[in-house]
Amino acid sequence: QLRFVESGGGLVQPGGSLLLSCAPASDFTFDYYPIGWFRQAPGKDPEGVACIDNSGVIEAYRSSVRGRFTISRDNVRNTVGLLMTNLKPEDSGTYHCASECSPSSETWYPDPRNWGQGTHVTVSL
Repeated sequence: QLRFVESGGGLVQPGGSLLLSCAPASDFTFDYYPIGWFRQAPGKDPEGVACIDNSGVIEAYRSSVRGRFTISRDNVRNTVGLLMTNLKPEDSGTYHCASECSPSSETWYPDPRNWGQGTHVTVSL
């Protein structure tokens, strides 16, 4: 099973930036899989935020973050990053990464049963 560990969250003011990072927490061939970022706010359903294909060429974003967030991957270091800029309070939540997306079809299929602890992002004054 594909498992990941996320880092980089924190408290930031509106308009600020954060860089999240995701690395494997189980043994699998990293560059076989697309990887996406997901978030879940308390009391809300999980939602896909960004997705990148296995080679790092194709990216997809949910409309509310397009132009503000950038996903990237390094298949040598086996990491996936999410640069978040111009953050808004509605971006707050726990962010997770998982291979539960298809960037070419801009589709995310979150399954929180597979997720780890995630990293918390709070956007507030």
